[in-house]
Amino acid sequence: MRFTSLLVASTMAAAPALAEDVSYSVNGEAFTGYWAQAEDPKGLVLIIHDWDGMTDYERQRADMLAEMGYDAFAVDMFGNETPTETMDHRIAATGALYKDRDRMKTLVQAGLEQAQSRSSTDELVVTGYCFGGAVALEMARSDMSDAASGYATFHGGLATPEGQSWSGDEPPVLVLHGGADTSITMQDVATFVTELEEAGTTYALEVYSGAPHAFTVFGSNRYQERADAASWEAFSNFLRERVSG
Repeated sequence: MRFTSLLVASTMAAAPALAEDVSYSVNGEAFTGYWAQAEDPKGLVLIIHDWDGMTDYERQRADMLAEMGYDAFAVDMFGNETPTETMDHRIAATGALYKDRDRMKTLVQAGLEQAQSRSSTDELVVTGYCFGGAVALEMARSDMSDAASGYATFHGGLATPEGQSWSGDEPPVLVLHGGADTSITMQDVATFVTELEEAGTTYALEVYSGAPHAFTVFGSNRYQERADAASWEAFSNFLRERVSG
């Protein structure tokens, strides 16, 4: 099932030149990502999914980016055999990766390699939704940080795990957050911003009034079109700033 919204209608320019699921393996495990190719790509975007895994939501976001002129690859962080139907499943799947940051980075690297093998451009921006936003920030803090020219998170987890820190050498970070998010509170945002300020990391933060957690998820009871449209515009501007095209 594909979703529709006024945002999609307003941003659609041209269909992706190619859009397909991509099967690949990581250390013998089967994964399925999604590739959307632009006609004449200005850059490449790596998308990291929410806690419910690689779904049509990420496919639609990848298609939207391809329509805007960016190649896009949605990474599978769970694998084909990981159940995601229930909340307990999702807590288990994300919890396993939060506890094993090396595996998290290995899976991101595998997805990145799939994306780079298909794209004709070397300029990359990484973005993620909720759990995926936390993964994008993990990548930004790690030795993978220089793979991309920027990192963006939509209503993503912001906590820095014990033993990690921001150095100030990371590429710019864009944080798009709902002011009514009770999962990642404004206190969490303040703590995160303080860390970046103390490190000297370049960042931009947008907070959307009344927007709950997961405000960009089409068709959900948390979707807020105003905040979705504003955050997508901010992300579009970030892409134009971070890749030369």
